[in-house]
Amino acid sequence: MTEVAFHFNMPDKVAYACRLVRKASRAGTRVVVTGEPTLLRSLDTELWTFSPLEFIPHCHTAQADVQVLAASPVVLAEAPRGVPHHEVLVNLGGTVPEGFERFERLIELVSLEQDDRIEARARWKHYKDRGYAIVRHDIVAREGA
Repeated sequence: MTEVAFHFNMPDKVAYACRLVRKASRAGTRVVVTGEPTLLRSLDTELWTFSPLEFIPHCHTAQADVQVLAASPVVLAEAPRGVPHHEVLVNLGGTVPEGFERFERLIELVSLEQDDRIEARARWKHYKDRGYAIVRHDIVAREGA
């Protein structure tokens, strides 16, 4: 069964996603990031610029051919169907990602914005009602400690 974790209270989802993807990439974990097109474009840009001394190889399903997708440790996808690997799925979006259950792990990112928090509660309920154990990470509490 897919491991589900919620990371709550981040002031900047895209910046947090960059750090999360970098950590996973360094550990050799393959990641798919899903969400709305504007968030994925912001993440793509940020992955190129957030750290001047390192590059995180990544591609977008809409722009890459099959060989590039298979070789990329980080794949950005508006919908995670048809992606080449199923280790970790990071959801930047407001809805339950279609096909999340094919992944070993699902990480839900939730900002401080009220609308985002409301959508996250609905996703939490969706997973809980289907029997998924959920791990909660409060970013503000962790960074404040």
